[in-house]
Amino acid sequence: MAQHNAIGRGGHEGHGGHHGSLKEYVIGFGLSIVLTIIPILAVIDHWFGKTATIVVLLITAVLQFAVQLLFFMHLREEEGPRYNLITLILGLIIVIVVVYGSIWIMDHNAMY
Repeated sequence: MAQHNAIGRGGHEGHGGHHGSLKEYVIGFGLSIVLTIIPILAVIDHWFGKTATIVVLLITAVLQFAVQLLFFMHLREEEGPRYNLITLILGLIIVIVVVYGSIWIMDHNAMY
């Protein structure tokens, strides 16, 4: 029982204790809404050409990813060894290699 209580209560204390203020959450939520509305309107209202729309979609997706990590996943608050950041970078490298490799294979396949 004592071990269960120590684990249950100490779960967040070992991660620095600070998990953002209401102001940070509201800013992150507002940015998320704006970064969601921009690509929707860009596609529905045909603001740009095809290539520019794709670029806008990619840029807003990357910005949305950064907002989620910084404001909601508290990536910037990590102290000591930055295992979460290192894991994230490794995951991104793997995703980029798989996606780029798949596109390269499909592009260089003689069947298509």
